Amino acid sequence: MHQNDRGVKGGDRLLKMQGKLDRGPVEFKSHIAEQEGEVMAIATTEVISIPPSKSIIGAVEQMTECGFRRLPVTDAGTKKLLGIVTSGDIINFMGGGDKYHLVEVRHNGNLIAALNESVRTIMTGQPVTLGHDACIRDAVDIITGKKIGGLPIIGRDGALAGIVTERDVLRVLGTGHSPLKVEDVMTTSLRVTAPDCPIAKVTKDMTNYRFRRLPVVSDEVLYGIVTATDIMRYLGSREVFSRLTTGNIAEVTGLPVRTLVAGSLITTTPGRSISEAAREMLNRNIGALPVIEDSRLIGLVTEFDLVRAFAQGG
Repeated sequence: MHQNDRGVKGGDRLLKMQGKLDRGPVEFKSHIAEQEGEVMAIATTEVISIPPSKSIIGAVEQMTECGFRRLPVTDAGTKKLLGIVTSGDIINFMGGGDKYHLVEVRHNGNLIAALNESVRTIMTGQPVTLGHDACIRDAVDIITGKKIGGLPIIGRDGALAGIVTERDVLRVLGTGHSPLKVEDVMTTSLRVTAPDCPIAKVTKDMTNYRFRRLPVVSDEVLYGIVTATDIMRYLGSREVFSRLTTGNIAEVTGLPVRTLVAGSLITTTPGRSISEAAREMLNRNIGALPVIEDSRLIGLVTEFDLVRAFAQGG
């Protein structure tokens, strides 16, 4: 399982580097204690939500336009939370997992017909939530313990009152100076893909391994990174429809992933402090930085890695 699989041409393989430090289980120390109080203080309270009747393509376009990874689904009248649709759900729908059955079986591969289904068909029902009186410690506990990137907040009246994300937490916890370096907290066992790997394979890998992003590597050199948001944006920009002639999803998901990789690539180095890495991610509004040493990819540091490190008092 942990060996480099170089025999899969154009597919994914595992890049495993020797990490310096196992951070172990999360412990909440002084840094979080300083931030006690209601989670509403750091949450987004003017939340955009959608009704369950909204089409999948409508939801994707909304997320693309707003730059969101997730949208709460609420009852139009009461604003009670019914579910949440995330970039991960869209990747699953595009061929990554069980939600692809909607395209493959119900619509016989017709992407446009499937995209016009209501978002309730692919949303995640009964998402993990926080109460309006929860503290930041509660949010960090769930984000790091369950690996959930965003938590809807329920108000006194039972309606959606806000949403708090990894990025919101990082913005608070990452303000101080940490002695830790990127190499202390980065992920070193990386599943990577190749530029010519079909989008369909990438969506499967992201869903199976619960990844939001995959480094794209060619001849041991980092070509770029593809994220779940990139794939969702591909749909939401409607660029995807210009590639359809028969309407079958294979016309879209058969394309090489390099089609979606952005030109600019922001990286970091193993010796950089995690405080600097956090500031760069927040300033550039990105969720991860590839870690490069001697022109080679040796790891990936994500918002999740940083939140967990700062939560441990790092």
